[in-house]
Amino acid sequence: MSDIPDTPFNVVYLGIGTVAVAVAVLKLRAWYRDPSPGLLVVALTITAPALAFVVASPVLYRLIDRAAHRGNLATLFVYLGITGFSAGAVALARIWTPPKDRPDEGIWDAATTVTWRQVRKRLAVFAALAAAMTVLFLTGGAHRPETPLTFDTTFATSGLIAAFLVLYQAGFGFALIDIGRVCLGHAARLPEGPLRRGIRLIALGAVVACGYVLCKLVAITTAAAGVTGTDWLSTALGPVFAALGAALITAGFASPASAAWTRRRRDYQALRPLWDVAYLADERLALEAPPSAWTERLAFRDLEWRTARRGLEIRDGQLTLRPWVDPAVVSAATEVADRAGLDEADRAALIVAASLRGAADALSVGRPPRPREDQASLPGLDAEPAGERAHLVRVARYLNAPLTGEALALAAAAT
Repeated sequence: MSDIPDTPFNVVYLGIGTVAVAVAVLKLRAWYRDPSPGLLVVALTITAPALAFVVASPVLYRLIDRAAHRGNLATLFVYLGITGFSAGAVALARIWTPPKDRPDEGIWDAATTVTWRQVRKRLAVFAALAAAMTVLFLTGGAHRPETPLTFDTTFATSGLIAAFLVLYQAGFGFALIDIGRVCLGHAARLPEGPLRRGIRLIALGAVVACGYVLCKLVAITTAAAGVTGTDWLSTALGPVFAALGAALITAGFASPASAAWTRRRRDYQALRPLWDVAYLADERLALEAPPSAWTERLAFRDLEWRTARRGLEIRDGQLTLRPWVDPAVVSAATEVADRAGLDEADRAALIVAASLRGAADALSVGRPPRPREDQASLPGLDAEPAGERAHLVRVARYLNAPLTGEALALAAAAT
């Protein structure tokens, strides 16, 4: 047993592993909702090393060894988990085609038949590598003493275990270089945004994790040659590179999804004032009563569905209010927008916001609806689905803006 304290390794490995497992669960959930082979590869590529980090924590390492009645068996599980990441990373390097050849939202599904053939060949190589590692480990006799933190240097003098370690590091190093190279190339072609930042983090994490491979190879080689004094490369510096690289790669995989979730939640909450106008116009349009302020703040799940439903109900409310839209308000809002120098998107949003506020007020005081031939047509009704949500969010933000109040005041003064 080594005299290296377990606590720091337990904290770091369990911490990174737990976060990575959470990211993997979210990716698997996303794949379950919208199945695609590429997204499944991403999910499994995160899952394998996430479980490896959890198992590598000394507390679980020893529990597994006790349960199996075989010392250091957890090392095999850890290294096979990282080899699973290597296989997934090499597969992703083949799957991710240049962004110019596919839409951004199709990043996981751009692989062709030829690409999948290449992926299967590389996965077969890593499957053979994993089998060879398993045989070498089980026949290497490295079950005593139990060394959760110093296994590599302790058993490097065993030929079979040394071969096991070199195969593992070689596969891991190759995968890191491959995925890092591909991600750097992709990031250079993408526009600035969460996807580009996430891919850059994956590339940076791969480069950092290469430091772990170098430290381990030097430590294993010197230990096998009988040279002492280099254990710290394996037990101290190497794990630092591994932990930092894993944290960066996990953040890279999580970053685009996290940004998308944040955007959906922001849009959902931003649409609330506009939805309230639609609900007051006709309560029957809504699937349920207005949520309380706390319910709104605590909305973390099913945000895409909630936001889409809110948008549809707003559109229904807009159509309900159309007979009460005053052309004078439309004209006044157009004049205010021109005077303020708004661009086309903000101009349309201001016109709609002022018109809906005026229509809601007219309906509430009991004014009669306008005949169909006198009803004003509002901008944005023909917006493409991809731009409709952005338009409605803009309308919601203009609903209580000073320019909207100015437009309503101008319309009232003109009548």
